[in-house]
Amino acid sequence: MTNPINDRGYLLTEQINPNSQHLDQLSTLEMVRVFNQEDQRTVDAIATAAPLMAEAIDQTAAALRAGGRLFYVGAGTSGRLGVLDAAECPPTFCTPPELVQGILAGGAPALLKSSEALEDLPADGATAMATHQISALDVVVGITAGGTTPYVHGALQEANLRGATTIFIACVPADQVDIEVDIDLRLPVGPEVLAGSTRLKSGTVTKMALNILSTGVMVKLGKVYGNRMVDVSVTNTKLHDRALRIIAALTDLSRDEADTLLVSSGQQVKLALLMHWANLDKEAAQNALEQNDGNLRQAIVQVSGKPGG
Repeated sequence: MTNPINDRGYLLTEQINPNSQHLDQLSTLEMVRVFNQEDQRTVDAIATAAPLMAEAIDQTAAALRAGGRLFYVGAGTSGRLGVLDAAECPPTFCTPPELVQGILAGGAPALLKSSEALEDLPADGATAMATHQISALDVVVGITAGGTTPYVHGALQEANLRGATTIFIACVPADQVDIEVDIDLRLPVGPEVLAGSTRLKSGTVTKMALNILSTGVMVKLGKVYGNRMVDVSVTNTKLHDRALRIIAALTDLSRDEADTLLVSSGQQVKLALLMHWANLDKEAAQNALEQNDGNLRQAIVQVSGKPGG
């Protein structure tokens, strides 16, 4: 593992972008076009990393299926993006809040107020792993745009010692920062438009990677049917409307009939669909889902011998 050094100018994320070296002299439209041109590199970086992204999804899904948890660890922008992705899992996929968690250097106060100095303490990262009782069942994703954040390195080193599956996400090539992890996911998008400001392209590509990782894992865990979020948590008007539209679109029911079915299922879209397709009561449908680890498609096949929808 490379020890951070004071001069980080060799890092790709700290270098000067020749395409924006006259940024302060551009017209507003020219400036916007430079940003847009540079942002194209984020899509290319994800495409290049696709095989490792797939491996990360498969290993994480297997770990969660076996009773493990997913943790994102980071500082500054990288840590906030991890917290954001974790926070979006319960409403989108009806997961318990402990299943996917974000660990940010400085804790909750660092979400609203910059506390980047706290990223320099590797021991704090290790302590966070102990506090969350990381074990061999868990997956720990260390996120650091420049790859050198001591807090993240300390966390991953401790996670390795505890036998967890470790994933590293950074926007610098491996020859600039080396690390011992199970999956080394590099997303080099080149120097930032504003030199060193990794909340830009690096932040964008990190958000893209986390979107794909968490959504891909939930697909593998059976929380998606087709491309519908059938495990959506019906907790507000918008999500209630979405639930009704999902049921109506996948069945022959009117919106009012879909609402009646949703109520009878206890506001559980997946359960409502199985009840309708297999002509089961709530308890029988719930048992069928449990026998199939919550996978709706598998449950339909089990109870009816044919796919639903």
